[in-house]
Amino acid sequence: MKSKVYFSRTITPEKVLELYQLLGKKLDGKIAIKLHSGETGNQNFLRPDFWKPVIDSVGGTVVECNTAYEGTRNTTEKHLKTLEEHGWSKYFPVDLMDAEGPDLVLDIPKGKRIQKNYVGKNLANYDSMLVLSHFKGHPMGGYGGALKQLSIGIASSYGKAYIHGVGVPKDIWTADHDAFLESMADAAASIVDYFKGNVVYINVMKNMSVDCDCCAKAEDPCMKDIGILISLDPVAIDQACLDLVYASDDPGRDHLIERIESRNGVLTVEAAAALGIGSREYELVEVE
Repeated sequence: MKSKVYFSRTITPEKVLELYQLLGKKLDGKIAIKLHSGETGNQNFLRPDFWKPVIDSVGGTVVECNTAYEGTRNTTEKHLKTLEEHGWSKYFPVDLMDAEGPDLVLDIPKGKRIQKNYVGKNLANYDSMLVLSHFKGHPMGGYGGALKQLSIGIASSYGKAYIHGVGVPKDIWTADHDAFLESMADAAASIVDYFKGNVVYINVMKNMSVDCDCCAKAEDPCMKDIGILISLDPVAIDQACLDLVYASDDPGRDHLIERIESRNGVLTVEAAAALGIGSREYELVEVE
């Protein structure tokens, strides 16, 4: 059975909610809503008003973790202030999961590069998760989507350095690049296993810059918006996004593809599929 990925070319807050309802997966218990809070100065991240209808409908808690690099989100105090300034805590309950240690340590018995994942300890308070991803390029990963949210996004500040450094946090910026990409897949696998399938993934292909929402000074979007995707499979949804970029006739796609390919971004998808947390084979179901 191929994984189903629902896709709409209409990009509105209401369409996000419509696709979530169409998917028909009920998230139970206490729901964590993982999204990107946006680095101060970034112009491309998706704002609270865009996500509000689906978050209000699901009724969960917006969760984030501190970063491992300088900026306005690398300490609890600064990150809470950024969450407030960007409007997240105005509209929703917010949980900075690694605000206080110690981290929750998840084992990755089948991990190719790392066998442990250090995540914000408050992850233990949740029964299911809605992963809201802004699909775009990334300076290190090549692209950012569902798999990056599952790995770097849920890792604590220490955990982010651990993944980047392939198990050696001090090597955060110097570790072997492909090994880092495979470490992201390992970390993502630990989150999928933790929630035992109680996760829904939404990727929005809008404001597609070659840079991540973690960049204070990001390039402006380089190609036209494509649409919204939703799936129960994090590998399939990221693969579908990559395929839609390649299939686009927009002249700006080449710039984004160069970013993805120069960082070997597809390796994260390949590694995640090899770990068995999803499939690169999917059925794209287009919805008006």
